[in-house]
Amino acid sequence: MTEAVGARAVDILLVEDNPGDVELAREGLRACKIRNTLHVVADGLEALAFLHRTGAYASRPRPDIILLDLNLPKRDGRDLLREIKQDKDLKRIPVVVLTTSAAEEDILRSYTLHANCYVTKPLGIDQFLQVVRAIENFWFTIVKLPPR
Repeated sequence: MTEAVGARAVDILLVEDNPGDVELAREGLRACKIRNTLHVVADGLEALAFLHRTGAYASRPRPDIILLDLNLPKRDGRDLLREIKQDKDLKRIPVVVLTTSAAEEDILRSYTLHANCYVTKPLGIDQFLQVVRAIENFWFTIVKLPPR
């Protein structure tokens, strides 16, 4: 377990508008070795409210990591990534882009905007669950996350 999270649960913000992918992520994270709390928002505007702790999200914790879909309603994931990485209070939060796009342009743009990782969602359920578990293993077992 990383020093950054210690014995407390890891707070994960999933920014995802597809209910099926949300359920798969929940299922994958339920089986994790690390205690975690999954917070879900369905669009970029909700994500900003969550991250800035405004409105209905005023009492929400700062996430330890963000799993970000690129193709979102209201505020595109690319714009959201740019804003997170330009914000002095948010830029240290690791952002894992988790999207269906395998387009080279999206991959290059995401890394240019300082994404910490880019993962293409597999189409099959079992493969999707494997990806979620691999993310958990890497980010919460191997990597040392920054303190809140």
